[in-house]
Amino acid sequence: MRPVPPPVSALPAPTSADSRPTAVVYCEGNFARIDGKTANGLVRSSERYRIVAVIDSTIDGADAGLALGDVAAGIPVVDSLAAALAVATPGPLDSLESLAAPVPSPMPDVFIFGLAPLSGLMSPADRAAVIEAIGAGLDIVSGLHEFLEDDPEISAHARKAGVTLHDIRRPRPTRDLRMFDGAIDGVDCLRIAILGTDGAIGKRTTATLLTSALKAAGVHAVMVGTGQTGLMQGAKYGVALDAIPAQFGVGELEGAVVSAWEGERPQVIVVEGQGALSHPAYLSSTVVLRASRPQAVILQHAPGRTVLSDYPDVAMPQAADELALIELFGRTRVIGLAINHENMQHSEVAAAAALYEFELGIPAADPLWDGADRLADMVLQAYPALVPEGEKVAT
Repeated sequence: MRPVPPPVSALPAPTSADSRPTAVVYCEGNFARIDGKTANGLVRSSERYRIVAVIDSTIDGADAGLALGDVAAGIPVVDSLAAALAVATPGPLDSLESLAAPVPSPMPDVFIFGLAPLSGLMSPADRAAVIEAIGAGLDIVSGLHEFLEDDPEISAHARKAGVTLHDIRRPRPTRDLRMFDGAIDGVDCLRIAILGTDGAIGKRTTATLLTSALKAAGVHAVMVGTGQTGLMQGAKYGVALDAIPAQFGVGELEGAVVSAWEGERPQVIVVEGQGALSHPAYLSSTVVLRASRPQAVILQHAPGRTVLSDYPDVAMPQAADELALIELFGRTRVIGLAINHENMQHSEVAAAAALYEFELGIPAADPLWDGADRLADMVLQAYPALVPEGEKVAT
């Protein structure tokens, strides 16, 4: 049996909330849009970094949370790196003095490239922004397919400035990659994959919310990330799946799931999905199903989306069709539908959820509008024997 890879360690490990490195997220022209999904995800959840500002001149002055349609996050959207560096935020609220006299934040530690274009490449303007951030003394975190460390100009600037470049998608050396070996059969806990009907549809957000909701319900749950954003957010286990050579993808993800099991012994492992099983351009959902062999799936769908993101000539699949495909190919069952409310009003989401529950026979909810506890309810309804660890009774 090939050795199981260790937990993700390419980035500094997240510590307590008060001591997280601070970060500015670059998302010019795309925050709260599909190609800004990395920035969107970091604003919604980040165990690893404390996000202090988002750069997008097209919505300068907005609150990042409100721009996403969520509650206010207290994270300003600004028009430039200079403006981001000038942002002053209150210090820790650990005394009456700090409430009365907030102090400015120190210089941010990190500049995160928060765009996720289909190409995985930088534009000339993006490149200039990265070089500017290096000149300001910030470490750079990037999830692009082009590796900054391999770029002669950018790496030279980094060496001169004494900053570090973190290429999240860079896989381990080929000699260290693992093939599938069946070790997943020894993972003795419930595995739930979050799959979708399209890319950039909310699978990572739902995986994050479900993991947190299960923990809040007293169920020991661990998330395995499969994309650069999840790893940036602080997923302890996972791989950037779309950067792994095809021959090793299943084995690498299998190893990440096994590592999560051996390291945590959780009751539930939640596996972030990628792409869509029916998608004509992506194969990653097949890897997720083969590698993790989930007993259950929660399907993410956007009823208001008519065509695939980045593929305007391809119609969106119907949720029922994707569900049938997943259950047949993965030899698993779909236990719930998570709705992405893109292009929809509250009343439309409620009507869609009711219709899907009737047609598909599974619970349906929008976890952002209806609450993440609805996701945990889907799991607990399907697996009533899954009880909080403290309530286990010996038999």
